[in-house]
Amino acid sequence: MTTARSEEALKALMLLSLDGDEAAYRRLLTILRALLVGYYSRRMAAATKADMEDLVQETLLALHSRRSTYDRNRPFTAWFFSIARYKLIDHHRGHGGRKLAEIELGEEIESDFSEDTLTARMDVERLLDGLPPRQQELIRQVKLEGRSVADTATRTGQSESAVKVGIHRALKALGERLRGAS
Repeated sequence: MTTARSEEALKALMLLSLDGDEAAYRRLLTILRALLVGYYSRRMAAATKADMEDLVQETLLALHSRRSTYDRNRPFTAWFFSIARYKLIDHHRGHGGRKLAEIELGEEIESDFSEDTLTARMDVERLLDGLPPRQQELIRQVKLEGRSVADTATRTGQSESAVKVGIHRALKALGERLRGAS
């Protein structure tokens, strides 16, 4: 089972929307809006909420106007976040952040959304799909998102010991699964 924010799920929604499915397009925009808020908030700490909202809207409008250029054989998230990255660069330029914009321009496409990273992320999602939902969530929060055990315990309503045990069991199960796949 893939998550709603996975490359596979987002690409499927994009393809459906390109084929005229308006409900899929609305769902895609809703998910992408949430992703953009996180993406921009990590990169624009000093921005006002209004600036961030404007940038999110500009990016979604750019997606809408450029969606006919999307190559169905390429990863969707790499394409989409390259649009988001260039909108961020434009924002920095427009607000006097020329040096920051030049740094952004000098970098490759956002490393979290390169093809190799996306393929690896999809592999991890497939591996996690074999775990119980509770263990999947623990691995995502602690190992993939970098949250602390204490924070994860608070978020999940479990004790820290239960979180540690759950992670240990999940990693053991993943290791056995990988050894069986070799």
